[in-house]
Amino acid sequence: MNASNTSAFDLTGKLAVVTGAKRGIGLGMAVALADAGADIVGVSATLESSGSAVQEAVEARGRSFSAHRVDFADRAQVEGFVADVTDAGRPVDILVNNAGTIARAPATDHTDEDWDHVIEVNLSSQFVLTRGIGRQMVERGSGKVIFTASMLSFQGGINVVGYTAAKSAIAGITKALANEWASHGVNVNAIAPGYIATDNTAALRADPERNAAILGRIPAARWGAPEDLAGAAVFLASRASDYVHGTVIAVDGGWLGR
Repeated sequence: MNASNTSAFDLTGKLAVVTGAKRGIGLGMAVALADAGADIVGVSATLESSGSAVQEAVEARGRSFSAHRVDFADRAQVEGFVADVTDAGRPVDILVNNAGTIARAPATDHTDEDWDHVIEVNLSSQFVLTRGIGRQMVERGSGKVIFTASMLSFQGGINVVGYTAAKSAIAGITKALANEWASHGVNVNAIAPGYIATDNTAALRADPERNAAILGRIPAARWGAPEDLAGAAVFLASRASDYVHGTVIAVDGGWLGR
């Protein structure tokens, strides 16, 4: 690949907001964007004001980092963050909607409280944040929005009805916003991670039967790592994806093809 082609993936001078950036997939995507040249605004419900792993990784790559602690179950905090980041004087070029939570229980035992919490964190707060930051992208005529979808954007899952509902809706929001914003120079897409070794999947990996069943279906024959999402994240954040709108890219080791 020659220099003119690789420059399409260069994010130097861009500002990326990454939610759920403290660990796991969010940390992996924040580092990938920093590797490509972007400065990072990291957001998480428990993110340290300084000294976090994501801050150290981003700054080690010569990029700037600012930390924001936002509880995505609290609508007022999300709205406050939108105001802070949109009034900061530097436009947000890339928004990575990755914050999320999960509640595992059979549907008959899935409480209203769990349902409301999962839907608020994984769906409603994502829309509130994207609406606020996306409004400025549309007015400016440029921007990249990346949602973290899921295999359960395509499938039903087991004992995760609220999570499945939210992630199915994320795939729909991706398409709906793309329909509205593509003509304004704003790309809205999503990444659907397969089975990635993170805190959210710890219970599955600890269950010998479920772990074996999952690995048995993945053609790549391994759990994914957050670093496996780096290429898709940089692609969707960069000029290389300028004609990609409303798509959900599966990074799943071949799971959906089995």
